[in-house]
Amino acid sequence: MSRYKDEQCRICRREGQKLFLKGSRCYTDKCSVTRRNYAPGDHGQGRKKISEYGTQLREKQKTKAFYGVGEKQFRKYFEMASNKKGITGENLLQILESRLDNVVYRLGFGVSRAQARQLVNHGHFEVNGKKVDIPSYLVKAGDVIAVREIKKDNKTIKENIEINSARPIPEWLEKDAEKMQGKVLRLASREDVDIPVEEHLIVELYSK
Repeated sequence: MSRYKDEQCRICRREGQKLFLKGSRCYTDKCSVTRRNYAPGDHGQGRKKISEYGTQLREKQKTKAFYGVGEKQFRKYFEMASNKKGITGENLLQILESRLDNVVYRLGFGVSRAQARQLVNHGHFEVNGKKVDIPSYLVKAGDVIAVREIKKDNKTIKENIEINSARPIPEWLEKDAEKMQGKVLRLASREDVDIPVEEHLIVELYSK
């Protein structure tokens, strides 16, 4: 997918809230949303009335930014969610949560989803004993995600595990920090998604 190459903090400022795209920095006074709580650009401090379409679009863009997904893939996920039984918006979030890079982040092996995506790309993880270097790989209930044996001495991963040791693990996952692995107990439900997303707005946007 095409990669956003501008300053990531501009995305948070555009949405008017922290999206925690830069890991631990987002919890410090260096966070751009804390320092400049207005949209970027020359007219960022001006007040603008947002239309219904604009509100729906911003919600979609925000969700894409959270998970680091491009437009083409995001639309593909929406089509998958639409074809599944249940509520489309909740299905969409479940699919996004099932991405391998997100699971690696949720397990605390990465300080941000962007870093987790990079670690997966570089072949640091395996699923059920097989190397997987595709961040968009969708895990299933029962899958075991582990740091590959030859990567267990990786300094970055070790530091991440220590930094994130106090961070709670979602109920749908199980973590064994000593073995540097985790297990998918079940797929995520809507109650497990802790990011501020109004998924019904995305459904309304794509349903036009």
